[in-house]
Amino acid sequence: MKSQIITITKTAEDYLAKLISEKNEPGTAVRVFITDPGTPHAETCLAYCKPDELTPSDVLISLPTLSVYVEERSIPFLEDSEVNYDIDNFGGQLTIKAPNARLPNISPDSPLEDRVNYVIYNEINPMLESHGGVVSLKEITEDKYAILQFGGGCQGCSMVDVTLKDGVEKTLLESMPELAGVRDMTDHTMDENAFYSGES
Repeated sequence: MKSQIITITKTAEDYLAKLISEKNEPGTAVRVFITDPGTPHAETCLAYCKPDELTPSDVLISLPTLSVYVEERSIPFLEDSEVNYDIDNFGGQLTIKAPNARLPNISPDSPLEDRVNYVIYNEINPMLESHGGVVSLKEITEDKYAILQFGGGCQGCSMVDVTLKDGVEKTLLESMPELAGVRDMTDHTMDENAFYSGES
């Protein structure tokens, strides 16, 4: 069935409805969401969802035999997506195609987490790659701090404080002044891959 957000084929609907009926848990639905949308690490996920696991902003797609909830922040990245069930000699396989999940689709109204990820993957990491380093966003705290984790050549590097303050934090705050700052959660005692260890 074609919805405004995502295409769910009849075979996929029947298959998912059968799985839910076998669980015998009234009120169970399916929830679709994308982790790290708009980045190279985006993954499209489909999961069982009980009523108390829903988010108020989730968008409901009502199918004849199935209720599907879609995470609101994932919607811009689910354009042209499809959930399908291919029947084969081994039973069948459920597939999810979301060709736009990894494409930057960021606007000033996008969630802060998505905008931070966009800057990290498109501006910051290309600069860190010359040192064999990479940084990723772990979370944004309630007081608007971006919690980051460094890897590769940045992990254990004695220059990471300079990189964090002069490079990463400056770049992020210029793009998103509503951020309070950045914090590093990396364990820098692990330094075998460090680009610069400060040792002579």
